[in-house]
Amino acid sequence: MIFLEAYAIIRKKRDGERLSPEEISWFIDRYVAGEVADYQAAAWLMAAYLRGLDAGETLALTEALARSGEQVDLSGIRGVKVDKHSTGGVGDKTTLVLAPLLAAAGAKVAKMSGRGLGHTGGTIDKLEAIPGFRTALEREEFVAQVNRTGVAVAAQTEKIVPADRKLYALRDVTATVDSIPLIAASVMAKKLACGADVIVLDVKTGSGAFMQDAAAAHELARLMVAIGKRAGRRVVALVTDMDQPLGYAVGNAVEVTEAIVTLKGRGPLDLTELCLELGSRALCLGGLAANLKTARARLEELLLSGQALRKFREWVAAQGGDPRVVDEPELLPQAPQKIPVLSPRAGYVVQINALAVGEAARALGAGRRRKEEGIDPAVGVLLMAKTGSRVEAGEPLAYILAREKGVAEAQELLAGAFTVAVNPPKTRPLVGAVVEK
Repeated sequence: MIFLEAYAIIRKKRDGERLSPEEISWFIDRYVAGEVADYQAAAWLMAAYLRGLDAGETLALTEALARSGEQVDLSGIRGVKVDKHSTGGVGDKTTLVLAPLLAAAGAKVAKMSGRGLGHTGGTIDKLEAIPGFRTALEREEFVAQVNRTGVAVAAQTEKIVPADRKLYALRDVTATVDSIPLIAASVMAKKLACGADVIVLDVKTGSGAFMQDAAAAHELARLMVAIGKRAGRRVVALVTDMDQPLGYAVGNAVEVTEAIVTLKGRGPLDLTELCLELGSRALCLGGLAANLKTARARLEELLLSGQALRKFREWVAAQGGDPRVVDEPELLPQAPQKIPVLSPRAGYVVQINALAVGEAARALGAGRRRKEEGIDPAVGVLLMAKTGSRVEAGEPLAYILAREKGVAEAQELLAGAFTVAVNPPKTRPLVGAVVEK
């Protein structure tokens, strides 16, 4: 009977018909229970990929995925709970700056994060580069810490949205990953299950982004915002440039160092600006600022006064990390080799292939291809020039931070990542669009 019902749902979507929320919920529930076979789920994914899912079907799928496991109960946290999600990019250490900055402004940042699959580690991997930092928090401990310090970031457990993990494993081997409705449902299911009131989305586009096409990134942003709003959350999405790495540091420990410098008010302009933009939107959505101008002024004050840095120190200590890294970055893991990548000519950097920089970092061991792989927190890439920078022949464009692994591959990738020309390039806006509905 279950086989026949699953067959009917697959056929209906294959033929381009709209599925009801009840049909989608039934299919996902039975799949998680093991009653719908992998080959049937794979067939349904391909039908959804080819025929598409409308907004109602995508919301139904998101809610079914979110219900498939634990729902994080944040009701014990006093105040407005804020979460942030990035679709991923090269050098994206935004959470390390934004979380303590928002907490210093009075928001409650209660964030569950995953480990990275890609060029570098995810937020959890970067935080674990700090000696002693604990990311496995019990739920009661997580809530108590947010109430006490205003911020906690913990590793997402296997019990949250298990249906998405099962479906993603199938998408990965059936060429159905790059479906905008399936991506939106996957992202937003985890956000809904994690219980925040306010969700700020950073949708990257460009050579180092998952969504390299700008139109597709805009479509994904609109769909995720629509899902969040229909689920009763306050949501905004920024479509931001990832045609070059964010900031100068690409790795794990080296990104922690850059985040600390940014919290001291001396960070890269692009990273600082992105955190101020995302933070201002979050404060306004959470009712913690009357408008974007006052929100931004408040965040700038927290950076300049050192209050955001003090919050970072408090956060690190609360999760068992060594707060001395704020003043002694050499306590973070250090790569034994620092190898320059030199400019072949004088001129302006007109392009940096962000994906090539990310792949160089992964070759060194900063990222992973499979979940079970370990990463080396010490290695990575440190850029010395960004798009628009003037460089001289023989001047370092970047440094490779390495042990022994992957040096030759990283050198080759980085040698081809930079384009130097006579004339300066046209500038690209960091924030390409703001999607609020």
